[in-house]
Amino acid sequence: MAWVETVLTAAERQGVARMQLLAQAGMAGAELERERWPIDHITRLWRAAVQCTQDAGFGLKAGAAVEPARFQGVGGILQAAPTLREALAAVQKYQRLISDGGRFQLLAGDVATWVIYHPRQGQLAFSPHQIEAVLAAVVAFARRVAGPGLRPQRVQFSQAQIGPLAGYRAVFACPVAFEQAFSGLLLANAQLDAPLPQANVRRVREHHRHAARQLAGLGQGAALAQELRAWMASELPQRVPARAAAAQALGLSERTLARRMQAQQLSFSGLLDGVRRDAALHAVAHTPQALADIGQRLGFAEPSVFWRAFRRWTGCTPAQWRARHDKEI
Repeated sequence: MAWVETVLTAAERQGVARMQLLAQAGMAGAELERERWPIDHITRLWRAAVQCTQDAGFGLKAGAAVEPARFQGVGGILQAAPTLREALAAVQKYQRLISDGGRFQLLAGDVATWVIYHPRQGQLAFSPHQIEAVLAAVVAFARRVAGPGLRPQRVQFSQAQIGPLAGYRAVFACPVAFEQAFSGLLLANAQLDAPLPQANVRRVREHHRHAARQLAGLGQGAALAQELRAWMASELPQRVPARAAAAQALGLSERTLARRMQAQQLSFSGLLDGVRRDAALHAVAHTPQALADIGQRLGFAEPSVFWRAFRRWTGCTPAQWRARHDKEI
């Protein structure tokens, strides 16, 4: 959710209220209560932010304002690491605690190292502003810990230029190229390996232990949640999934399933609501099925119940969602 908050805050600085932005993205305010967002949710939010602000430099500005402290579990390592290279290695190791939307790769050369960002999008193509924000955030973080004089030797993007060149130069202060083989920035090895003034070995160890526990818990919770979601999705066309049936399908007692879900802070009704939501949004946007039939197939007894659920999920009616998706495509 750190990236979600980054986008919302950046839009607010330009006069766009967060509820207005969520509505433009087709989401309800309740979405902010989630612990993590699906990748496509965040992509929709980026698209809506650019549309609302009409700012071609939105991604650069949002990324340049990112605070490491927002990334709980990893932020402490970033701010106390002995070198910039070790900080970036921590980002690689704990990437899932930051985002599911991509990964970093370090390609070291004799005098400089490429920090490459590989986006991993969902069904929707990433907004180019998302890529620009990530690289701007890397440079902003590096300057916070290594000093404002830090400059990449080069920055490049696989996408085309989307804003004024002056905006890129203001953020990166180095040559910038577009439509290249990959998106990344080139940093001198001397900068990456120089001791950082705020390094604290004891604090880094503590933060590493904490992040490792978070990552392990995320992996366990994600595995159980993934199994349950897959089972729910297979059950929905025939019947409304029930907890007892889920336990039987997973080879567990109902009490054991409940205990594991509680330990991993998973909610059966919350998971089912999410599966219904994703299936409904996909069916409304990508199929010609009658809206009432979609609701019935997902286990809603009456069209009015489906309509209320859909408005809670997205802030709009199924018909409005279908029309909005057609416009985005």
